[in-house]
Amino acid sequence: MAELMEWPCLDEYEKLVIRMNTPRVVVDNAVCATTTLVKVDSARKHGILLEAVQVLTDLNLSIKKAYISSDGRWFMDVFHVTDLNGNKLTDESVINYIEQSLGCIHHVRSNSFNGLTALELTGTDRLGLLSEVFAVLADLECNVVESKMWTHNGRIASLIYVKDCDSGNPIEDSQKIDRIEGRLRNVLKGDNDIRSAKTSVSLAVTHTERRLHQMMFADRDYEREPIIRSASESPAVTVQNWVERGYSVVNVQCKDRRKLLFDVVCTLTDMQYVVFHATINTAGDKAYLEFYIRHTDGSPISSEAERQRVIQCLQAAIERRASEGVRLELCTEDRRGLLADVTRTFRENGLNVTRAEISTTSEIALNVFYVTDAMGNPADPKIIEAVRQKIGLSNLKVKELPLINHQEAERDEPTVGVGGAVLLSLGSLVRRNLYNLGLIRSHS
Repeated sequence: MAELMEWPCLDEYEKLVIRMNTPRVVVDNAVCATTTLVKVDSARKHGILLEAVQVLTDLNLSIKKAYISSDGRWFMDVFHVTDLNGNKLTDESVINYIEQSLGCIHHVRSNSFNGLTALELTGTDRLGLLSEVFAVLADLECNVVESKMWTHNGRIASLIYVKDCDSGNPIEDSQKIDRIEGRLRNVLKGDNDIRSAKTSVSLAVTHTERRLHQMMFADRDYEREPIIRSASESPAVTVQNWVERGYSVVNVQCKDRRKLLFDVVCTLTDMQYVVFHATINTAGDKAYLEFYIRHTDGSPISSEAERQRVIQCLQAAIERRASEGVRLELCTEDRRGLLADVTRTFRENGLNVTRAEISTTSEIALNVFYVTDAMGNPADPKIIEAVRQKIGLSNLKVKELPLINHQEAERDEPTVGVGGAVLLSLGSLVRRNLYNLGLIRSHS
């Protein structure tokens, strides 16, 4: 009887601990004339900063400034954010969602790809590889619902979410999974990549873009020399030790763009570093980031080799998302084999896909491809027009990437939300995201 009496007390204690550790979130539009302030006070734990940044970047908010500081067991984060148009946040449903999401970031979160099977692919990039991958999936009757693909330093990493074409269910049959893995592995190996091609199939996955970073990090893309030198300026990264305080100080200067802070913090977190203090500032198209870090065991960076590795890994993390070339936007009714046909047309015309974002919703495919010629140079406009004629002028639209400000190029980017939600109107971008997530009701 005494043992039974103790359980309610334990439950109340656990509730008290949860209440004490629940982050306190304030969204403030009064302090700054040009940005909305998002303040988060929370108990410190490994990865908590990444989770906060992830909430904001998943809503396609731009982080213009940020101040991160820890005092003992607590973190205080202040983010200055705007929407994609550079405006402050005024929609109450968006503000409420930010408060609720940041208020529960201690809980495990992941993308909601229910009912889909996740395919992970890494290997050596080459002309037409994506075309071969999608052709194999079409032949095996796998319907691609959503996918992201990055290339960097001659390597490719892709996450592809599929379901069975006929049943619409996730693919769970072990024999079919073995066939998918085997055929994709053969495609990735090609003629000269026997050791490093990898494929895996699962029914669960972490945050898609974080997983892409992890896959490329595991593939050690940061150690490889780029096959084609980019015309853009490389990010400047320095690492020094502040011996008196026991910190390693990381400074990053590079071109500003969306999700920059996420990419850097994601890499530091997955390399098992803890950010204790940080300052992020942007001016024009430039970003300046400073982090005071230690290992999870409390020690600073201890060797020159480790210092160089941190520099290489952060440079790679920043470069992976940057895309050279022409951006092609495909919006059309989805059908079996669509991706295989479109990417085969790219390959037959000598266009190399450097980055891709695939999404389907309500039977509509909305895909974004960044393409160059086979050597990584700008594609011939005549070839682009020939490809558009083949695929359909009304379906495939062209957007040149501005040479001056990559961030501007992404402003009109069709935004892919969690679970394949496509957000088409910039004016209601975030609100539509929340609606597609089922977090607010439609007023239409």
